[in-house]
Amino acid sequence: MSRYIRQMVLPQIGTDGQDRIEAAHVLVVGAGGLGVPVLQYLAGAGIGAITLIDPDRVEDTNLHRQPAYRMKDIGRLKVRASAQAVARLNPGVEMLALPDRLTPANAPGLIRRADLVLDCADSYAASYTLSDACLAAGKPLISASALGLAGYVGGFCGGAPSLRALFPYPPDSGQTCASAGVMGPVVGMLGCLQAQMALETILELTPSPLGQFTRYEAGRFTQFRFDGAPETPGPRFIAREDITPGDLVIDLRPASEAPRKATPEALRIPAYGAAGPLPQPGQRAVLACRSGLRSWRAAAALAQRWPGEITLLALGDD
Repeated sequence: MSRYIRQMVLPQIGTDGQDRIEAAHVLVVGAGGLGVPVLQYLAGAGIGAITLIDPDRVEDTNLHRQPAYRMKDIGRLKVRASAQAVARLNPGVEMLALPDRLTPANAPGLIRRADLVLDCADSYAASYTLSDACLAAGKPLISASALGLAGYVGGFCGGAPSLRALFPYPPDSGQTCASAGVMGPVVGMLGCLQAQMALETILELTPSPLGQFTRYEAGRFTQFRFDGAPETPGPRFIAREDITPGDLVIDLRPASEAPRKATPEALRIPAYGAAGPLPQPGQRAVLACRSGLRSWRAAAALAQRWPGEITLLALGDD
């Protein structure tokens, strides 16, 4: 216990609090710029178990903001390199590394086994998939996003409103770190704040970080609470295996982007939404794209002229 004595002397932690930390199992989705500081600080604090899921491999463009990785890690699976880094930092942490992509199919099972979820994927589809599943399971979700010189961290679900309650509409920008850039210290600060909020949630400190939103922009932090935000209905993400023969599947990706359609029967209509064939009565619409953002925008346009069920499919680089 001597390694934790500097945090155990805090009246908010003590022996009972440390026991809570060591008994906790967290799910971390994403081992990138947010996930790296989350893993380092949770492992350093003595978290009991971490399930980490990420399909990516370390690239040289990651190293400026993901300092847990070294040059020799380039080409390795991030979850494997992260597991080794955590083991070096604290061999007492139980680590399950899953080199896989989070989907609406595997999210509920992963969330069910965890006490708390950290969304470090910085992906529209992953964030809303996690929020919907955490809301249904009653599990707390600490979600963050960073781009350029700005970003946010919020505590959702687990008794607080969901991400969808605070952000019911698709974002205006589809930019990513690859297209817009990101400063390493910015994403690192937000990942550290995620870890802090996760520990505060595990320790049940007050005021609760659940229902709290913090934004960093222009070199300063702003914060507000959203405890009373109403839940908002909206199209849900589904997995490819959830598609049924009766669905109308629209692939919004042009052939130059994705030679293989979402399904063999899918209609490839990149401009679908405000125009295009409507589903038959009782038929479900499945709108597919790479990140889920085009699908969400098309769903909003389709909902203006058709009242039926609309779902979203984010296919990534498939």
